[in-house]
Amino acid sequence: MAVAELQKPIYHDEDAAQTHFEKVRWPQGPVCFHCGSDNVARLMGKSTRRGLFQCREKACRGQFTAVMGSVFEKSHIPLHKWLLATHLLSSSKKGMSALQLHRELGFGSYRTAWFMAHRIREAMKPGTPEGGLRPMGGPGKIIEADETYFGKVANPRTMRTDGTPYLERGSRGPTNKRAVVSLVERGGSVRSFHVASADKFTVTAIIKNNIAAEARLMTDESRLYGDAAPLVASHETVKHSAGEYARGDVNTNSVEGYFSVFKRGMRGVYQHCAEKHLQAYLVEFDFRHNTRTALGFNDCERTELALKGTVGKRLTYRRPHAA
Repeated sequence: MAVAELQKPIYHDEDAAQTHFEKVRWPQGPVCFHCGSDNVARLMGKSTRRGLFQCREKACRGQFTAVMGSVFEKSHIPLHKWLLATHLLSSSKKGMSALQLHRELGFGSYRTAWFMAHRIREAMKPGTPEGGLRPMGGPGKIIEADETYFGKVANPRTMRTDGTPYLERGSRGPTNKRAVVSLVERGGSVRSFHVASADKFTVTAIIKNNIAAEARLMTDESRLYGDAAPLVASHETVKHSAGEYARGDVNTNSVEGYFSVFKRGMRGVYQHCAEKHLQAYLVEFDFRHNTRTALGFNDCERTELALKGTVGKRLTYRRPHAA
């Protein structure tokens, strides 16, 4: 990331940060948080809270700030540090650990930095609070699907569903590992899911709910995708077990490349992740992939998208949990 970007006033001056976030949230000017009216006035004065507005409508007269209804609401952390943390997480390809974030922001609590990072990941979630994600792909578009396994499950199983015991066969294979299924539109976005079990039923449901019927689906030869053909325009496979990794334009290189970045970040930067938080980390890696430089985004634009995503979302814990 460019050092010059981190010298901007919004990252060290609270008034500049407040003004910037107001412009991000209200590009057409401030509107009342309570009634939606644009007939509002900024309250001034030495004893007035920074960034405070009041609605002029007689039926409302409510007071509000830009951070109300966002993941920054009721935070005691200065807004300029929130903006800096969002920039750091948005511009670091393989992520930034809570310990490093704690050092960069210069405050005393690791737990605070950890909680900040999770709030920012909440802001990176795609869509709106009401949902509304569109199916991936379309006519002529290629969707690659694959599954991977990262880390051990919290409650490992010792018996198979048929009653026979699991056999220890080293570190390879999916036994008692956390399953991740990802869909990548070639040259476009990714959508990842942490699932309890990567079985045929679960994978088929993900494909049905997230891929347009007109798209071409490409996978490896795994039996998990055996029921996918009727759901898409075509289902083509490569046979990795026979040393085949590409046949014409049929391959799964994009989704495997995504998994490579994800695993390097999780092992080299985050190192440890509780299973209950794995989906949040997938959201973070998905967000950066979907707003990567190859798609025309720079660090500042990526950060502004994350800031826009803070609105309408809340993430609160009574007590921070270490992860």
